[in-house]
Amino acid sequence: MAEPVPSTRPRIPGAGLAKGLAVTFRTMTRKTVTQQYPEVQPDLPPRTRGVIGLFEENCTVCMLCARECPDWCIYIDSHKETIPAAAPGGRERSRNVLDRFAIDFSLCMYCGICIEVCPFDALFWSPEFEYAETDIRDLTHERDKLREWMWTVPAPPALDPGAEEPKEIAAARKTAEKLSAAAQPEPAPEPRPRTAPRTRPEPQEGDE
Repeated sequence: MAEPVPSTRPRIPGAGLAKGLAVTFRTMTRKTVTQQYPEVQPDLPPRTRGVIGLFEENCTVCMLCARECPDWCIYIDSHKETIPAAAPGGRERSRNVLDRFAIDFSLCMYCGICIEVCPFDALFWSPEFEYAETDIRDLTHERDKLREWMWTVPAPPALDPGAEEPKEIAAARKTAEKLSAAAQPEPAPEPRPRTAPRTRPEPQEGDE
């Protein structure tokens, strides 16, 4: 094994101390900033990962978030309901109804996988961070609390004016235009103007 080559740069005595004092003096000359929390709420970045809000109207109980969670901290219970046929002779359908949606924030590592994999936009990041508890067992929050945090979710950023229109919005706009065109009554055909009957001119003298 080759031995390490010793550094040829001469060591200046006290160089490390001088660097440390330079950092200290540079910090001493700066103005200190003290945040007056909790009287003044901090200005958090828009993509702050505080807690997870639930928009349960979009949840279809697909269980994808619970299966992909690396900490298994999402608990979902549901049952099936039968929907009667919409038309006579039709077939009944069944749907999943959400009974419980809870997240144990004592286990959550805020990776955001559940939000990324949700195909129906039912989970969102909220910047809310004041949810500390004196008992760790109280950090399992049910869907009622998750629904309250949903209203603290900031609005999404505006799209780039030069960006292409999203496919979902373009498809919805085309469908709305077709429905509006089909709902409008067809204009009645305009009556054709009546013309006087054509008469044969009388022969003049000298005409053969």
